[in-house]
Amino acid sequence: VATKTEFLQLNEILEGLCIAANLPLPKLYVIESNALNAFATGRNPKNSVICVTTALIEKLDKNEIEGVLAHEMSHIKNYDILLSAVVSVMVGFVVILSDWFTRISFYGGRRGRDGDNDNNGNAIIMLIGLIFLILAPIFGQLMQLAISRKREFLADATAIEFTRNPDGLISALEKISADPNELKVANKATENMYIANPFRNKKKSSDLWSTHPSTEARIEALRNLK
Repeated sequence: VATKTEFLQLNEILEGLCIAANLPLPKLYVIESNALNAFATGRNPKNSVICVTTALIEKLDKNEIEGVLAHEMSHIKNYDILLSAVVSVMVGFVVILSDWFTRISFYGGRRGRDGDNDNNGNAIIMLIGLIFLILAPIFGQLMQLAISRKREFLADATAIEFTRNPDGLISALEKISADPNELKVANKATENMYIANPFRNKKKSSDLWSTHPSTEARIEALRNLK
């Protein structure tokens, strides 16, 4: 836990943002890491958590830290963590439906052959079911990633409503993007929760398979808000 005794400035910045956002104070934690990053979690504002790395506290100035914390507060205010969970469930449901449809088509086709009533219709239904089974997870994941990228833009914009200072978040994003260190505690399941992609060996974040938009696109959008 990031106590006021050890992290006074961090707590004071967060308290000020909570007043500006009209939100309850989330629990604040610090991860020991040489990577610049932060994330928020919690299904609603009353049960929210914000976590930042030690490197972020050490290498960013007050305005930049405020921009990062405001971005994470925006995810909480916009219920992005809950939305991400709902989308994941929906994608899983589509995959289950596709599997169910394929099984029905397959066994229906077998019964038709056993009774000498096989026809081209059964084969077409089985083929459609197989295509859905293959493509549903792919399109489901692409939809999930697209939503994640859109919510990052929204969180950036909402953060500026709290701070009235785009330059702080812009400067923070530039420093985070330039940081070569990878956050070792991150994993694929939590990748979308961070303010920036925690894996430095990934392709450029403009890629369709990325959880985050490119830093350049985010900075351009923030400059257009000035």
